[in-house]
Amino acid sequence: MLIDFFYALRAAKLPVSVKELLTLLEALQKDVVGPRSEHCAIDDFYYLSRATLIKDERHYDKFDQAFGAYFKGIEHITDFTKEIPAEWLKAILQKELSAEELAKIQKMGWDELMETLKKRLEEQKERHEGGSKWIGTGGTSPYGNGGNNPQGVRIGGKGGKRSAVKVWEKRTYKDYDDSLELGIRNIKMALRRLRRFAREGVEEELNLDGTIRATAENAGYLDIRMQPERHNNVKVLLLMDVGGTMDDHIKRVEELFSAVKGEFKHLEFYYFHNCVYDYMWKNNKRRFAEKISTWDVIRKYKKDYKLIFVGDATMSPYEIMQKGGSVEYNNDEPGAEWLQRLTHAYPKFAWINPEPQGVWQYRQSIAVIQKLMSNRMFPMTLKGLEDAMRLLSK
Repeated sequence: MLIDFFYALRAAKLPVSVKELLTLLEALQKDVVGPRSEHCAIDDFYYLSRATLIKDERHYDKFDQAFGAYFKGIEHITDFTKEIPAEWLKAILQKELSAEELAKIQKMGWDELMETLKKRLEEQKERHEGGSKWIGTGGTSPYGNGGNNPQGVRIGGKGGKRSAVKVWEKRTYKDYDDSLELGIRNIKMALRRLRRFAREGVEEELNLDGTIRATAENAGYLDIRMQPERHNNVKVLLLMDVGGTMDDHIKRVEELFSAVKGEFKHLEFYYFHNCVYDYMWKNNKRRFAEKISTWDVIRKYKKDYKLIFVGDATMSPYEIMQKGGSVEYNNDEPGAEWLQRLTHAYPKFAWINPEPQGVWQYRQSIAVIQKLMSNRMFPMTLKGLEDAMRLLSK
């Protein structure tokens, strides 16, 4: 079985070797997990195999998918002696509302939305499904998940209508995989419009023309001339939206990320969620523990960096314009302030949007971001990338 499992991981393009497989087999032989283990479960084997086979945490997500696909149908051993808490936030149904019902839903202002949520949390004592008032699922209340309301606070569960202005849950994102093989080679060709080469560093390569000229001038005696290797000296600061609605665009963003890492030697990248605020991060698994101040980023990199945002700009406008508007915490300053600081610090900037350009006019937040970006927003298409690179190269 483990041989097939090993080949399944290789088929998923995970960098696992026979040596690592032997380490896993040795651990099983020594009963690290197994029939004689007290709490043996598929979970134990999962953690053991991940620890022995995967050496880089950026591959954890890909490993999880391959592991789940291979062992699909194997049940996890669960301790049923423990009391199972009520699943308040499990979406049981997606309620279909008539046009008349939808017309009755009224938008609330920001202060009223937050104040009413506080009161509901104090009053409500039990789970609620459907309806227009209590915190629950599948209803028209602005609080809960899986329901219909143009402006709401999502509390737990998976989002549905993408109109929440707050998300009351801790979320986990994954880093974009920069080792992905490009499906569209033309992405690299579009990015090359931004490249600028210069001779720098020590002498590393043969100067063929110089060698021929010097040899001829030296009466035919070989006179080898060297020159510094040509490097792309363009500097790029890449800020990428991750999680939430960006999950729809993971593959395309990974392709772009892979191309950018291959084309630009001087590349710095950071992640943000929906809008940039007072901090960003480099690693999504440690984003709460390793926050990087946006001010520090601005101070660290000089104005000669080309600033590229990658994001769908799809969110509640509160997240951009409102103090405390972030879906994850109460930010002291609006996202718009930070976007303006970044574009002021880096005069050459552009925003790449993976959302189809045809839907931009229907998203209020996209219009807000476009204005903040001085209309320097481009679709993630071949022409869009070429136009963005052409603008940045001026």
